[in-house]
Formats: sequence, C-alpha cells, structure tokens
Amino acid sequence: MADTTARALQLLELLQSAQLRTVAELAECLGVDERTVRRDVARLFGLGVPVETLRGRYGGYRLAPGQRVLPLMFSNEEVVAVFLGLARAQAAAREPGIAAQTALSKIKRALPTADAKRIDTLLGVMTRTSQHGGVAPDPAVMLTLAEAVNLRHVLHLRYLSGDGVPSRRTIHPYGLVAHSDRWYLVAFDTDKQEERTFRVDRIRTARSIRGTFAPPQQLDVEGHLLDLFADADYRWKVVLRIRETEDHIRGHLPPSVARLERLDRAADRGREDALPWHRAEIHAENLDWLPSVIAALDCEVVIDRPDELRNRVRAAATRMLHAAGDSAD
Repeated sequence: MADTTARALQLLELLQSAQLRTVAELAECLGVDERTVRRDVARLFGLGVPVETLRGRYGGYRLAPGQRVLPLMFSNEEVVAVFLGLARAQAAAREPGIAAQTALSKIKRALPTADAKRIDTLLGVMTRTSQHGGVAPDPAVMLTLAEAVNLRHVLHLRYLSGDGVPSRRTIHPYGLVAHSDRWYLVAFDTDKQEERTFRVDRIRTARSIRGTFAPPQQLDVEGHLLDLFADADYRWKVVLRIRETEDHIRGHLPPSVARLERLDRAADRGREDALPWHRAEIHAENLDWLPSVIAALDCEVVIDRPDELRNRVRAAATRMLHAAGDSAD
C-alpha cells in the first residue's frame, strides 16, 4: 500500500482483531515485506499505541492493555451489522434508552463523510413494526437490499423457501421491514407478476442487475407487510364477531393476524356506553390456538365460521368445566 497512514490504520485493525499476529502474517495481509511491517509497528508505538513485541518461535505483535481509546475502522457491512445488533438489543429492552442510538452515532462519525451519508440513507429504508426484529440476517445481504430499495435497482436473488427448495428470483424491492423477530423484504416478483414477501435470512445471495423500476405511489411498506400476513393463503378462514373496543381486540389479534371491520355503527349511535361489534377475519394454518385467544378476549364472541372451530371451542369449554369440577359426571 502506497499510503503509509492507511496501511498503519489497517495494521492497527489487524492487531485489534486477534490476540497475537506474527510478522509473516501481517506482511501477507498488508501486501508488504516484513521490514516494512516492523517500521509500521514502530510508527504506531511512536504515536502512543501500546504495541508489545513477543520474541521467540511463536512470537509476534499484540496490543497491550491500556487506557487509551484506539481508533476504529468500520466497513459499511460492519456498520449495518452493528445497527442490526443494536436494534435487536433495543427490542429486547423493556425501556430502550439512548445508548444504542449514541453508539451508532459515534460509529458513523468515525466514517468518511460520503460513507456516513450513504449508511444514513440505507439505514433509513430499514423500518420496524411495533414487534421488532430479533434474527440478524447477513449484513452484506442487508446492505445490498437496502441500497437497491433506495436506488430502485432490480435485484436477482438466490432464495431458499421454507421447505428448503432453492430458487432464483428477479424482483423489484420496495422496502425492508422487521416484524416479529424477523426481517422481511417486500417486493414485486417479476416472474410470478405479484407482490411477495421474502424472509431476509433465507436470501442466500442478492445482486443488482441492469434496470430500475418505479415503486407504487404512496406505498406503506409496513402496512402492506401486515396486510400480506393477514391475507396469507392458509388452510382455514375464520370469521368472528366480537363485541369490544378495537384497542381491546387488537391486544389479542394484531393487524398481522386479523382484519378488523366495525359493524352496526347506526345501532350504537347515541349510546355512549355501548360496546361496538367488530367482524374479525383470520387466516390460519391450524385452529389449535384460537380457543385460548377467544377465552383471553373475555368478551362476547360469536363464531360465524368454520364449524370446526366451534367444535374445538366446545371441547375446550368441556375440559375447563371438568377442571373446575362442574361436570355432570
């Protein structure tokens, strides 16, 4: 490397990333000879960086514990990795503070101005629903996806489906959203000619290809993702009528689970104490979890469909009566 300052910083990064580095190892990584490595180490020591020399067959260089704050270098992928980790930590905290935000700000201040602006732009397209993402995907893939969303680049994906079948997709990426412990890419699949969601942790590779696209106007990516979850093509279509406030119902049936529609507004007019009726439509792969949700709602509920859910609720009610000692036996 012609730039001795850049090489010295790279040397420092190598020393920070391992307990011990041999001269030969450093020379290979930096693309210089061993004499140049020794000169660069001496230069760091002269700047006050506590570098120790270990002699002998297994000797080399290492950083000694000290009070000085060492300069750090971050690649764009590393900044995204830190962002994902901080986002996960904030989601796990009961009362997220400002520590994660200030940590990320410090890292971005250490970047060149152009890189910091680029990272700010890319992090801006990564949005989260009220249920934050907890599974960290590959930062390099996230960076590619975020940049494609921002620049409206067409992407080619190698994707692994839920049953392990690999596929190749050409997509128009609309947005990245974290929901319920996972990151999702909302996109238009050009082969299937429909809008789809892709789990980011199942994307094996992503690369930009020639061409750009125009996203739908005023697209609410977060709301669109929740709608796709609620309208998913599952085995059962459940319809309930629930007499309670929307806030109460949403505490048990969030937008990603159920579509909610207010009923009989005219009947409630003029009755301030009247609880409104709502129609809830739920698409579910199985019905096992619904009796407990209906019980937890703790309000008036009518099952319109399917009959199989009525049978499950009756069976659950019978078990509860037996547990309470109120059976007819």
